[in-house]
Amino acid sequence: MTQFASENGELLVGGIPLTRLAARVGRTPFYAYDRGLLTRRIAELRAALPAAIQLHYAMKANPMPALVGHMARLVDGIDVASAGELSVALDAGVAPHDISFAGPGKRDAELMQAVAAGILVNVESFREIAPLAAASAVLGVPARVAVRVNPDFELKSSGMKMGGGPKQFGVDAEQVPELLGEIGRAGLAFEGFHLFAGSQNLKTDAIVEAQRKCFELAVRLAESAPAPVKFLNLGGGFGIPYFPGEQALDLAPIGENLATLVGDAARELPQAALVIELGRYLVGEAGLYVCRVVDKKVSRGHTYLVTDGGLHHHLSASGNFGQVIRKNYPVAIGNRMGTVTGEPVSVVGPLCTPLDLLADRMPLPEAEPGDLVVIHQSGAYGASASPQAFLGHPAVTEVLI
Repeated sequence: MTQFASENGELLVGGIPLTRLAARVGRTPFYAYDRGLLTRRIAELRAALPAAIQLHYAMKANPMPALVGHMARLVDGIDVASAGELSVALDAGVAPHDISFAGPGKRDAELMQAVAAGILVNVESFREIAPLAAASAVLGVPARVAVRVNPDFELKSSGMKMGGGPKQFGVDAEQVPELLGEIGRAGLAFEGFHLFAGSQNLKTDAIVEAQRKCFELAVRLAESAPAPVKFLNLGGGFGIPYFPGEQALDLAPIGENLATLVGDAARELPQAALVIELGRYLVGEAGLYVCRVVDKKVSRGHTYLVTDGGLHHHLSASGNFGQVIRKNYPVAIGNRMGTVTGEPVSVVGPLCTPLDLLADRMPLPEAEPGDLVVIHQSGAYGASASPQAFLGHPAVTEVLI
């Protein structure tokens, strides 16, 4: 994990030595996000993609308000998944025109809020048409809508498939023409399509293929649309490496493919802005989870580092957020960087469950109570994706450095 430098045996976050940062935060555990790394990631992505491609941040990856405020100044739009996230985005100063709302099971009250705010709603079922039309009538403004399409293909090799086959997300591609007819009859302001086939993918060829298929599907569906397509969200799916043997995504072929799609869109969907929606890829590698060793114990020859953090703060690192076979995230002793590793140890939390495991039989430098355990690749699906109320331990702190 080379994105965070070290100096005098300590990891640096935003140029601050870890022990000093922990003192500044005032407690452990905490998440720390490096705003310089966030800015650099987006700049690198912009350089690799065509200038015509709009970049949206999927806020569900990390909804920390300060982080969202920072991202809002760097991206072209924010995608939210609830009325709660919508409030954060609006408070961060994001223009309503640049906010879109996706998610199955939107409540009528949420749809009313969305129409009132003037954001784009990604329709995911036939049921949503009536409350959107009702909100439009009450408020005197047409609801801005796009159709989230469940495509008839999957994003191959994705960590989590969100399209293809039966899914709770979006409307099956074969039903979309009928839905488009209802949108037209209801007088909603149709703007385009949202296609999201899967996430956490490190296979460039798979992403390129999915983007091409999504574009071709959108062109076919546009023939039934009640208005020209202005917005085409091709999804994301860009993954980051977590485990040994995984390699960072090669952006060059993706950029080349998107350049071709931009040209195709100019001919076939001339009014459409092409959008890439990314979450984990933008923020995941810019975050650390930091907890403190409170005990060191040996059980039948195996050493356990017991920390004040655990799965209640970082469910993903424990392996209980979608891993079929548990693997260790990159873990370090943040105040002993550069120290020779010793025998494999396990890092566990304070919870009364064997699931509370942050590193399993992992070679780490010799550590003692008071040392700081660091889990890399923790900027996405961390605090907000974890059961913080479980067993009544204190909530985790988050800081943007």
